Amino acid sequence: MMAALPPALDHALADLLGDGWRTDASERLTYGYDNSRRHAMPDAVALPTTAAQVQALVRACRVHRVPIVARGRGTNTTGAAVPAAGGVVVSFERMDRVLAIRPGDRCAVVEPGVLNGDLQAALAAHGLFWPPDPTSAAFSTVGGNLACNAGGPRAVKYGASRDNVLALTAVTGAGELVHCGSATTKGSTGYDLQRLLVGSEGTLALVVEATLRLTPAPQARGALRAVYRDVASAARAVARLMAQPVTPSMLEFMDHHAVRLARDVGGADLPHAAGALLMIEADGDAATLPHALEALRHAAHGHGTGDGVISIDAADDEAARSRLWAARKTLSPALRTLAPGKINEDVVVPVSRIPDLVDGVQRLAASFDLPIVCFGHAGNGNLHVNLMFDPTDPAQSTRAHEAMAGVFDLALELGGTLSGEHGIGLAKRDFMPRAIDPPTLALMRAIKAQFDPDGILNPGKLLPP
Repeated sequence: MMAALPPALDHALADLLGDGWRTDASERLTYGYDNSRRHAMPDAVALPTTAAQVQALVRACRVHRVPIVARGRGTNTTGAAVPAAGGVVVSFERMDRVLAIRPGDRCAVVEPGVLNGDLQAALAAHGLFWPPDPTSAAFSTVGGNLACNAGGPRAVKYGASRDNVLALTAVTGAGELVHCGSATTKGSTGYDLQRLLVGSEGTLALVVEATLRLTPAPQARGALRAVYRDVASAARAVARLMAQPVTPSMLEFMDHHAVRLARDVGGADLPHAAGALLMIEADGDAATLPHALEALRHAAHGHGTGDGVISIDAADDEAARSRLWAARKTLSPALRTLAPGKINEDVVVPVSRIPDLVDGVQRLAASFDLPIVCFGHAGNGNLHVNLMFDPTDPAQSTRAHEAMAGVFDLALELGGTLSGEHGIGLAKRDFMPRAIDPPTLALMRAIKAQFDPDGILNPGKLLPP
């Protein structure tokens, strides 16, 4: 890979992109990081406005073997958007149009740079929504959501990004424009390439257009807050809730550390005896919603046994429901009150193994003498494991990284995997051989080589060397 841009490439892309070609050091600096807090300096930044420009850019970079890193708004936490090998960062911020909303087909056609929140606002007027709702939805792009298969709390009922995309148009590493899928909810015409591209973190192709599957907005929503004496009781309740017929639209878990932060930092009204909490939401039509909420309450209560329950309260109106979820959203910034450093990973296990995951994480916290805070999307078995430490203390840093390796091993032992929605990027790349066997990794590398024969698309990410 080149350490700097060849002059011929610099001139060609300046002619192609005009003011969308940036090589000034101060401008390049701002495109060298993501929310993982990793940073690397790109050699240039491209801001294309059309699919044709993206295709021409990829072809030019391929000739000179210059790396390309696709970028949305940099909200990724794994380093997937960091240009670790230099090269060109392709930011899609200028390709941010909602091209079509077709209510009759329940689909929308968008460019990759449109913000999730802006899309939701446009869809609301049609009584529709796109289900993926990561915490960063207000300022993350649809392209970024697709790159890491983002989910969010609603994924328990409506699925993650991969489940809500119908078709993609993308530019491969060979500079070919490919069309995958169709604007239909059924299809059996060849390989399911659009689902392959979702979650590939920009290593196979650059998405330039997406046709998204939309869902009608529910008539009504209701929420419950179930408080438990300990995490084991709450974890058992998760398994019960997901084993009964009513699927919650959200099911969020908070361990004892998270509960304390929500109370003491976020201002949530929670009893001091609370050792864990579940936030449960149901949606549907107004006539059947009360019955769904009652079924969820019954399961949360242990089918009448009161298994570790301190209280189960209803959020009876939209304002109460918003206050309940606001406490959850304060958790990430509140974690900084525990320690200045954080390793945030999002392992996932079968829902029935949630109790074992929570117990195992507590044992690791005790063994390594570091606070580990767990919260997240329990209905999918997807917990955010936040390991807190002081990065200026070498001993703590060493213990923190050893503990996180232990978390990954624990998730794999329980039949789970390394990530539910954050992706792999740089942060978890070297753990991939623990999760994926050699023949499967070899197949993944072969697929990468077919889409990107010269290895210029996001090199060094996702697949281990």
